[in-house]
Amino acid sequence: MTSLQPARGMHDLLPGDHQKHAFIITKALQIAARYGFCEISTPMLEFKEVFKRTLGTTSDIISKEMYEMASKGGEELVLRPEGTAGVARAVLSNGLTQSMPLKFCYTGPMFRYERPQKGRLRQFHHIGIELFGVDSALGDVEVVSLAYDVLKALHLEERVTLEINTLGDEESRTHYRTQLVAYLNDHLTKLSPDSQTRLTRNPLRILDSKDEGDKRILENAPLLKESLNTASEDMFASVQEGLQTLKIPFRINPHLVRGLDYYCHLAFEFTTTDLGSQGTVLAGGRYDGLTRTMGGPQIPGVGWAGGIERLAMMLREEDLPRPVRPLAVIAMEERFSFKGLELAEVLRQEGFRVDMTYENNLGKCLKKSNKINALYALIVGEEEVRSHKVTCKNLDSGEQMLVPQEEIGQFFKDTYPQGRTGHES
Repeated sequence: MTSLQPARGMHDLLPGDHQKHAFIITKALQIAARYGFCEISTPMLEFKEVFKRTLGTTSDIISKEMYEMASKGGEELVLRPEGTAGVARAVLSNGLTQSMPLKFCYTGPMFRYERPQKGRLRQFHHIGIELFGVDSALGDVEVVSLAYDVLKALHLEERVTLEINTLGDEESRTHYRTQLVAYLNDHLTKLSPDSQTRLTRNPLRILDSKDEGDKRILENAPLLKESLNTASEDMFASVQEGLQTLKIPFRINPHLVRGLDYYCHLAFEFTTTDLGSQGTVLAGGRYDGLTRTMGGPQIPGVGWAGGIERLAMMLREEDLPRPVRPLAVIAMEERFSFKGLELAEVLRQEGFRVDMTYENNLGKCLKKSNKINALYALIVGEEEVRSHKVTCKNLDSGEQMLVPQEEIGQFFKDTYPQGRTGHES
């Protein structure tokens, strides 16, 4: 029989991985809620135009990495490569532009066709937040603070570095674009073919180039900070002041950029040295021009997205919550199985996790109970059924006692209150 495997770049989330993902998502959504962000879900399938308008035809995502398909009606659809454009589309298509500010958080799978490697998959998962309608540095600082609080909740704040930079306003970028084009024209023949194309269409995208030759050329390119006007400098100074007020450590990285036209002012990344070349675990910035590129009004926006797989790779076992230990029900004979199931249902209704052992061999069932780390085994045999009691054996101490069946729920609420669902530590 042919061995079946997941498609390249896709992976199964087995229980251990799923526990880490769930932990990250739960913490992120809890903290987002403290900041007043509401959860939103957008479709995994969107019209190609949603991303073509926002990312542009010269971006790697559009030209090389998009999973595209046509519907039976001939519509051009794509699997979403990122979350921000879909959320912005939802704001416009649901008529929310008159309800500012808007605070959204989301989580879910994204898809990009690129070479799989450690920390980089073709199907990956993001947590993200988007804030629309706030054009001041206060919004920038708040979303960075939210991200920092998420990383603290995951015990990762000491293992990441916050890098920030400013892209300036449209006037500053226009001035910078002129200087950048002049510099790159002097190195035109050495630029990669992609960057030569971008030089006439959108030269700022060259700053995102992954080509090693392009990177060497860009080392001596003029810096955007040299083209900032006073308003842009003041905005960046306010962001820094806000981060210092909240005691969030950061460093300025003048080479940190976003190549898309709708980005402006703050760009930031939380990076780590723990994951090799895939060092960015969470990144974001301000995108005041995004909704305008989609045909809507100009709405200020700022947000970020974090890679769940990369964050999960950084988690330590001691930082994860200890799962609640279950109770195990053992029916000594098959004819007592439904009596055991009845007891399990009583305890499940009280919030306890209860596993049926399914076999009728005491020795095997006790081994299975220990394997799943059960705290108690509930044994139902002929004597227990006759006396309407249950033998409850503590698998740590070996102590056991007979408990009346009608008192079984109260018994465990009294002796094992932390075993009820939701009491993970």
